[in-house]
Amino acid sequence: MSETDFDDILFPLSFSLGASAGPEWRTEIVTLESGAEVRNARWSGSRRRWDVGGAVASPGDLETLMRFFEERRGRLRGFRLADPFEHSSAGQGQAVTPTDQQIAIGDGVQHVFQLKRSWGPTAKPVTKPREGSVRVAIDGSGLVSGWSLDPLTGEVAFDTPPVPGAAITAGFLFDWPVRFDTDRLDITYDLIGAGRALSLPVIELV
Repeated sequence: MSETDFDDILFPLSFSLGASAGPEWRTEIVTLESGAEVRNARWSGSRRRWDVGGAVASPGDLETLMRFFEERRGRLRGFRLADPFEHSSAGQGQAVTPTDQQIAIGDGVQHVFQLKRSWGPTAKPVTKPREGSVRVAIDGSGLVSGWSLDPLTGEVAFDTPPVPGAAITAGFLFDWPVRFDTDRLDITYDLIGAGRALSLPVIELV
């Protein structure tokens, strides 16, 4: 993902009834002459998809959505999306702590580390943390000073490299870097003049 085609701005509508979200995998399946299947994972990790058409709950929402879609020029420019179910290192309904996610092991040399969020064996880099939410710990101690965060990349930089073998952990809230997955916004109007978006797919930027 290039930052030159990404607008660091949050999708302006909240998820509501009818909006959908979920991970997608790409699997190649070959059926042999015997009828047995051979399955191969084409992707090393999942990719998230959303449909935010259901976020339109009023004529004002529709106007906001149309303006935002025009400003992003359809699929051209990326933006931030706040997923109400997947936005925290701690999991749904839990408080963020500096030991939520292990992001690296110190080697005494490296001093810049990427925030990560794990779902079982699958981990993703977190490139759009919410400023003010990030907490870090080294070997379980959250009383760590001398570090800074790049909010556009999700990289944590320590003034002094953590010692070899030190567990570097972090807790944070985050948004997803996404783009619209269509260049066309379809709107329908009812008899009283109110409108709604039929569907508006959004896909994670990787």
